Amino acid sequence: MIGRAFCAILLVTLLIYLAAPALASGQSQPAASPVSTTSPQGAATTPQQPAPPQQQVKAYTLPPDKYEKAVAYSRARYRLYFIEFVYGVILLLLVLRWRLAPKYRDWAERATRRRFLQAVIYTPLLLLTVGILGLPIDIYSQWLERKYDISVQGWGSWAWDWTKGELIAFAIGIILVWILYAVIRHSERRWWFYFWLASLPILLFVFFISPLVIDPLFYKFEPLERTQPGLVATLEQVVHRGGMNIPPERMFLMKASEKTKALNAYVTGFGASKRVVVWDTTIQNMATPEVVFTFGHEMGHYVLGHIWKGVLFFAGLFFVLLYLGYSFIHWTLQRWGAGWGIRGLNDWACLPVLLLLISIFSFLFDPISNTFSRYIEHEADVYGLEVTHGITPNSGQVAAGAFQILGEVDLSDPHPSEFIRIWLYNHPPIGERVAFALSYDPWSEGQSPEFVK
Repeated sequence: MIGRAFCAILLVTLLIYLAAPALASGQSQPAASPVSTTSPQGAATTPQQPAPPQQQVKAYTLPPDKYEKAVAYSRARYRLYFIEFVYGVILLLLVLRWRLAPKYRDWAERATRRRFLQAVIYTPLLLLTVGILGLPIDIYSQWLERKYDISVQGWGSWAWDWTKGELIAFAIGIILVWILYAVIRHSERRWWFYFWLASLPILLFVFFISPLVIDPLFYKFEPLERTQPGLVATLEQVVHRGGMNIPPERMFLMKASEKTKALNAYVTGFGASKRVVVWDTTIQNMATPEVVFTFGHEMGHYVLGHIWKGVLFFAGLFFVLLYLGYSFIHWTLQRWGAGWGIRGLNDWACLPVLLLLISIFSFLFDPISNTFSRYIEHEADVYGLEVTHGITPNSGQVAAGAFQILGEVDLSDPHPSEFIRIWLYNHPPIGERVAFALSYDPWSEGQSPEFVK
């Protein structure tokens, strides 16, 4: 979304990057994932019903009608990805050309001399402007999801979610913008480093509380054990096999079916907030063995330390992005700053320039971040296969079946190009995951498994 892209340096770049290794997302090929049973639109919860018997999976395939639909949907999402970036750049350039940032700065400075209160006035005005100007892209994205029968969310509910997202961005953005300009005023040579240091604990705190405070604003959650005690008992066998301690109170069902038909599961939070979350849509479409594999995959993120590896990797990337922004902003201001009505680097009105630079560099670094994400998602696939081996009969076929269902429901592209795969995919393509699940069998070859001995 344009509004969130606008906050890249202040909120979303790092926050999404922190979550990216664990979260599965739409066209980026989410990890297979199931875990609970709740009927759509808040209907009464019913016990999990066995899914219809699945035909043996030999490769990721789709019937002709669904194949055409998946290809059309995927190509539309690919186009939207690049259009959204270009639109966001143009939007920020228009904000600068129309001198909206200097206007909001003047309002804030006339209202108060206290810097924090100026940030309270300036930041929401700028974020709201960019959010509203970015609505056409956001609306089109939701329309696309509805057109291809992925989203079932009404426009009123969608608008309320959009509003809540903006309000959250306001709250966090005010604090980060205030800190950013405090360190710029302190040191125009090392502000990028000081801001990086100051922002990390704040954004880590946001990531910590997100499962407890932010996520419930958008979806309903309940303990998995409340509706699926039998399933939880089976999952605890997998936990024991992996030598982990993931108590039932860390396993949650998310009632995604009120808004989407897509399937997903993820690990989020850390420390006391760390948890495994499975969407109810997943459990409605998959049988228990496939749910068990999915849980094994998500458990792999716990065991293999992917949360902290992701935090360190993307914190490092954020460091590089800030340095690049610092390296180019003086040249940019010297060339265009006066025409945009910007007094200097420590001027509130300079913020869109910094965001523009960071957004461009962030886009160019997407292949690197997605390559890292695909790597750890593949590791989680390996772990899921290993930890369920011997617990789930024919675990490779079960995993392949889970990926096949995921691809059918989420309309995953059967044959993405190598360019699209490298640039956009934060998970391996479904076809690759199916092929790997069917071929990975170190036990029959007398080899030692990689993670679960």
